[in-house]
Amino acid sequence: MKPFKVILLSFFVTLFSSTSLGFSISKNNMDCPDYLNHDVRILDSKETENLCKYKDKVILAVNVASRCGFTYQYESLQNLFKNYQEKGLVVLGFPSRDFMYQEYNDESDVKEFCSTNYGVSFPLYATSKVKGKNANPFYKDLSEKSGLEPSWNFTKYLISKDGKVTDVFSSKVEPNSAEVIGKLEALL
Repeated sequence: MKPFKVILLSFFVTLFSSTSLGFSISKNNMDCPDYLNHDVRILDSKETENLCKYKDKVILAVNVASRCGFTYQYESLQNLFKNYQEKGLVVLGFPSRDFMYQEYNDESDVKEFCSTNYGVSFPLYATSKVKGKNANPFYKDLSEKSGLEPSWNFTKYLISKDGKVTDVFSSKVEPNSAEVIGKLEALL
């Protein structure tokens, strides 16, 4: 192939493999479950990461909000992450304004709130929709796989190391409850 054609082809591959919405699918993760294979923008950043990096971990995916009656659950989520991270758990937080706009408009405010008030160190991603036809692609796939959309902030999806959604916990189920910890430990 001539050098100009190689450069032109590289340009188009780069152009069409990125997205300004913060979510895209990577072809480099063939052994990753489809619903994890999304490039997701990190909260208050232009950087993205592919969720396939967590494919061999137990995942607790949670739609979060900073101004909700369940916001205090950040503390238990952080403790779970801290206590079980070495054993293979990752908590993934997805801020959303889907439920009565209980998340800040500005992502820097979300990041500051979570860090200052709860010491959150688990991954937090760009504010996005988590339900309905405009849900971010990860949550669309997660809802389809589990058969359940989030019904409120702090709905928790437990995903096994082999990529199966094993449980969905409502907002009312505390992250540090015996039910969540028992199912989590069984997967680790």
